[in-house]
Amino acid sequence: MKKKKRSHRLLYPVVIWMTCFFLVPVMLMVLVSFFTRGEFGEVIYSFNLESYIRFMDPLYLNILLKSLIIAFFTTVICLVFAYPFAFFIGRAPKKFRGPLIMLVMLPFWTNSLIRTYAWIILLRTEGIINSYLIKLNFISEPLKLLYTNTSVLIGMVYMMFPFMVLPIYSSVEKIDKSLIEAASDLGANPFKNFARIIWPLTMPGVMAGALLVFVPTLGYFFIPDLMGGSKVILISNLIKNQYLMARDWPFGSAISVILIVVMLIIIGGYFKITKSKYKDKVM
Repeated sequence: MKKKKRSHRLLYPVVIWMTCFFLVPVMLMVLVSFFTRGEFGEVIYSFNLESYIRFMDPLYLNILLKSLIIAFFTTVICLVFAYPFAFFIGRAPKKFRGPLIMLVMLPFWTNSLIRTYAWIILLRTEGIINSYLIKLNFISEPLKLLYTNTSVLIGMVYMMFPFMVLPIYSSVEKIDKSLIEAASDLGANPFKNFARIIWPLTMPGVMAGALLVFVPTLGYFFIPDLMGGSKVILISNLIKNQYLMARDWPFGSAISVILIVVMLIIIGGYFKITKSKYKDKVM
């Protein structure tokens, strides 16, 4: 009993931390979402559903849908490029895996804003890409690469790429090579080997990577701001604008609550899928 009490005491700092810096702020945000914005930006404490009803406007629903689409394509593109990269690292000799993983983590050593501005320098009208394309006579006038949905997608993919590589690498590293060799000995070609052995065994890493990419992509506001300008509005920078520019805290809180609900649905779906797959393997 004493050991159990001691083990419970170890959880106290975590409980206090989560209560003070997660639960309380979220509860305050939920509470404010049911209030009203005053004429001068103040919060009027009158309970209503005005902010939630306002979000049902097609304009805001389209912004949410657009954000989900960009998050989806960000996840798919990251998966397409990250999977072979992670597989190569996972199958490389052990002495090379550390340096290769270090290369994946290297961008985290630089501030994300600096990395975003680097892409702006590359993509802008007078940027490096357009300059070289004109010099090489591939184009006659600069391409519009910046302040578009594509530029936002490029920024998101670049930012989230490591979050897809690492979980897949972890799954690839755990694959028993004897299973692949046995499949080959039984006549499986490389395609069947991948489809029947490698892909199912790396599915937990793929699912985890997809979750780690999709959910944070919905919350990144500085990339749409910097690489999309005023032409690309996503749910993340819409929330930021409500808090900092429009000073409409109730509406910003309502959008945040809706986004949290969407994320919880996605996370719940992830756990349901992984749980069902685990049950199938056990049976």
